[in-house]
Amino acid sequence: MELSKNITVNGWDFELVVNDTNDRFYQCRGEVMYDDEHDEIPEPSLWRAAEKLEEILTKDGLNVYMGHSEKGWVEVTINQ
Repeated sequence: MELSKNITVNGWDFELVVNDTNDRFYQCRGEVMYDDEHDEIPEPSLWRAAEKLEEILTKDGLNVYMGHSEKGWVEVTINQ
């Protein structure tokens, strides 16, 4: 399956990153937000867009999962 280099969901532009065949993911960066414990969390609208992207990719037959890292990054990782 050919993956798009960019996918826009709910106004957020997710970029495909391919480090090798076992390390592929879509990423997008939003503002850095904090929860009540002062842990970094993703921007809520970006997180909802990632949920929608996860749903789209799953319907396309891909095994994917969402996550977030520091500095506002959200990733939707594609499993082999």
